[in-house]
Amino acid sequence: MDLSLKGRRIGFGITGSHCTFEEIVPVVAKLRELGAEVVPVATNTVQKEASRFGSAGEWLKKVEEVAGQKAITTIQDAEPLGPKNPVDCMVIAPMTGNSISKFANAATDSPVLMAAKATLRNGSPVVVAVSTNDALGLNSQNIVKLLNMKNIYFVPFGQDDPIKKPNSLVAFMDLIPATVSEALSHKQIQPLLKEYPSSTV
Repeated sequence: MDLSLKGRRIGFGITGSHCTFEEIVPVVAKLRELGAEVVPVATNTVQKEASRFGSAGEWLKKVEEVAGQKAITTIQDAEPLGPKNPVDCMVIAPMTGNSISKFANAATDSPVLMAAKATLRNGSPVVVAVSTNDALGLNSQNIVKLLNMKNIYFVPFGQDDPIKKPNSLVAFMDLIPATVSEALSHKQIQPLLKEYPSSTV
């Protein structure tokens, strides 16, 4: 698989799954290493809420440093990612259950979801990297809905802790570049379902 992304403009949306923020910084670095321009986009939760995994905005600043540009942080600033200032592919990583539910049901109440909507409007791919404790629960219907939508592609995922959190699914974030490469050719990377070697979240 040719992973060169030279000349590609990749949107990188971040939603509030704080436990996976550490994993996405090297992914952004890898995308740039492969030649892509990376445009960060962040929800309000990512910008303003602290957690045991870091202070408010801490991980966003790290992503901005690696990407080499400031993040889009408002719905108004995300809308031009449609025809006016498009990206070749929009990644959402991590994507929470809350955002999955809204995206699957056409709710656009955050910069990340607006960026995704704008990208789909252009007929360009949106790559989703799930990270949610209810993926195999109430949110399963929304994931299946997205799996069947045109121009939406999933990063391979698995149950990160099937004993303690049987409904939880988390994407293999290191597979984002390969998923993007396939999505740009309008292909879903396979296999989609993978087994976690151990509990990681």
